[in-house]
Amino acid sequence: MKGVRYLNLDINNFEIVKDKESFIEHKDIKKNFKLPKKFPIMSMVVLTIIILGCLFSNIIMTHNPKFIDLANSNVSPNSIFYFGADSMGRDIFSDIWYGGRISLFIGIFSTIISTTFAIVYGSISGMAPEWIDDLMMKATEILLSIPSILIIIFVQAIIGGSNPVSISIVIGLVSWMSISKIVRSEVRQMRNSEYILAAKIMGGKFFYIVKQHLVPNFISSIMFMVVSNIGSAIATESTLSFLGIGLSWGSMLSLAQDALLSNYWWIILIPGLFLVVTLVSIANIGNYLRRKNIKKYNNL
Repeated sequence: MKGVRYLNLDINNFEIVKDKESFIEHKDIKKNFKLPKKFPIMSMVVLTIIILGCLFSNIIMTHNPKFIDLANSNVSPNSIFYFGADSMGRDIFSDIWYGGRISLFIGIFSTIISTTFAIVYGSISGMAPEWIDDLMMKATEILLSIPSILIIIFVQAIIGGSNPVSISIVIGLVSWMSISKIVRSEVRQMRNSEYILAAKIMGGKFFYIVKQHLVPNFISSIMFMVVSNIGSAIATESTLSFLGIGLSWGSMLSLAQDALLSNYWWIILIPGLFLVVTLVSIANIGNYLRRKNIKKYNNL
């Protein structure tokens, strides 16, 4: 008959299971486990390989990255020097992983500092009376108008000495402003919510409210900026290294001018490629988180 569906009761289409609950759970997991559209899986894979290589650099390095061997200066890539040697005879392959470890440490540590400061500053501004909020935001705008690289060089000159920790602190202290503005906007929207008012009435202190109620609600809104800040910090540190202040991939690129004039392409191309690929991978992940956050708000 037209429009009538018949059940297929063929015994071959049935499956005998021992545990019904685990079978249903397994089927649900297989059905629901799908990667989101436009998930940056290639960026995740590449970034994971670079991070693992930097973390286990002591295992994969073939030479001492600090050893100067003038007898092998400017040697092209070969079976001994996989990525060649620079003008001072240092193995570029070993330098890549050793310098990458410093770059990643500075990127992550400075982002932790900047994010922590931004959350505290933005939360204070968001919870404060309007005139205090205006003053704090005006101060933020003034700091944003000054090129961050100038502030970093100025502060680093005052501190003196270059090491990963001091550079991380300096970069972290000048890269919190953009995140703090988003935190402040989110807190202004939430500060009159019932659960915030209830926490205040019950004697909840400022940092308790921030930790228990505010951060869990706005962390998704700033996560893409936090990830992007890691890439920005690595790029800033590389710029400092290029100028002779830093310690990592950028310091390898400081030999670029002589390398280009002498046609030693491996000295600039390989470190530059690692730096660009790392920054692009981080940027792709940050953009994915940003799109995901925008989609979440559009679906509300």
